[in-house]
Amino acid sequence: MTDPISPSLLNAWNTYGQWISYVIAGVGVLILLGHYVKLLTTSDYKARYDYINMHEINLLWYGFLLVLVGATLYVNTLSEGRTWLWFFVVLFMSVMLALIISVIVQNILKFYYPFYIEKRLKKLRYTPRMSPDGKKMKLLSEEEEDVYLDKGMQAEEDAFSVDYDVWIDEDSGYTKIEKYNGRLHALQCSECNYQTLKVDREEVIQPATAMEEGELMKYYICGYCGHKERKSFKISKLKQEEAAV
Repeated sequence: MTDPISPSLLNAWNTYGQWISYVIAGVGVLILLGHYVKLLTTSDYKARYDYINMHEINLLWYGFLLVLVGATLYVNTLSEGRTWLWFFVVLFMSVMLALIISVIVQNILKFYYPFYIEKRLKKLRYTPRMSPDGKKMKLLSEEEEDVYLDKGMQAEEDAFSVDYDVWIDEDSGYTKIEKYNGRLHALQCSECNYQTLKVDREEVIQPATAMEEGELMKYYICGYCGHKERKSFKISKLKQEEAAV
């Protein structure tokens, strides 16, 4: 039979292991709490949009992972009078369980959570803005907003690299221009139904002229099942002064 672990060694492991588990899990909890505090204290819709879009999934993953590692370590400090064989059996089982849980959570964050994020981002983007006078602003249409965009901004929109939203206070004339990534967030794949279909590349099939619209082809690929598809988009006609350049 395998010799039991030395009581002094086991006590040291239980004591210091628990403290380390508290620290690791505590850092994870702080990351999660910090994230939600940041959301609650960010009043500007565009700033909150950018923060969620850039950081939320990663912060949730890192926070959860640290809490899971801390919990796994803590579980391995609870038993007393164990043999070395039993120690390694419990360690192996807890690590395997932690790996299974981490894979499940990672897949949820990667393939299912983006659906939830997309709804929140859309709501944040189109929630009416307030002017400095406290009045509700109007979101201009694509045709109306061109008056407030310079030629460089319009060119970015025509190339689908950037999308601008223009909000205006119709009483005071105050305007606010917000810049968004023109490449859409991951779309839902028609094959696997996961929201993992992203733009792989773009190709201008027909350049736009002053007389007729152009055509842009976007090629998509699914990050989960590898499904590929393409979609055609119209490019607006060039304005007379742009065509003359």
